[in-house]
Amino acid sequence: MITPESPVVIRGGGDLATGVAWRLWRSGIPVVVCELAHPLTIRRTVALSTAVTAGSADIEGMVGRLVTLDGIAATLAMTVAATVAAGEIPVLVSPELPGIEARAVVDARLAKRNIDTTTGDAPLVIGLGPGFTAGVDCHAVIETERGHHLGRVLWQGSAVPNSGTPGEIGGRGAERVVRAPVAGVVRWEVSIGDIVDPGCRLGRVGHAPILAPFRGVVRGLIVDGTEATRALKIADIDPRVTTNCQEISDKALAIGGGVLEALLSWEAGRRG
Repeated sequence: MITPESPVVIRGGGDLATGVAWRLWRSGIPVVVCELAHPLTIRRTVALSTAVTAGSADIEGMVGRLVTLDGIAATLAMTVAATVAAGEIPVLVSPELPGIEARAVVDARLAKRNIDTTTGDAPLVIGLGPGFTAGVDCHAVIETERGHHLGRVLWQGSAVPNSGTPGEIGGRGAERVVRAPVAGVVRWEVSIGDIVDPGCRLGRVGHAPILAPFRGVVRGLIVDGTEATRALKIADIDPRVTTNCQEISDKALAIGGGVLEALLSWEAGRRG
């Protein structure tokens, strides 16, 4: 039975999904996060997906705890409930929706397309960004494009289509995203938070070196040892060298606010 104590299930544990989890968690709403066995998150210091590889993740006092799926729904529900009661967020390795009575489902995988989400997944289904249409494959869409409408709740229609170009930060756009030059295993020689100069060697993919495109702070790195495909996003350099890599971004918090608004307005019957 769905109750106000039923959790919101968030599909994806990246930095934007973590902003959603933060807004809900701070508002006293229980949350469960579902992730892949090998997350491709870049901003790992502010992502609950880090719990998959580290066992736990502490983001500004919000703790995500890896919970093992054993295939027994009743046991899983009890484990999730115990983790939530401890004030922590259960993180499950579950590409599919787990067998949990969800108050709402948020598709925060940012795939730029709808993979398998439907309005039948929960009483309220929310999609983040492009690829979803409110009233068709979800009930509400949250705008993820930087600008005036960031974080807005759309009860009809779709978010702005994917431009294919990262949003500009500190005067840098596409060049701040580092992609794998070839396919291969990623090995890093720097850490998140390091300040690097143009041409500084960040690491390598296979035998191909990865060089910093400009002076900035290393904002994100994919997990060392990841088997990358060519052109996969593997790092993020921020030209604002004073940025704090340990804090959830303004964008993630804005999107999280939109999800919180959608949930509360849906339950209050004030949507639209």
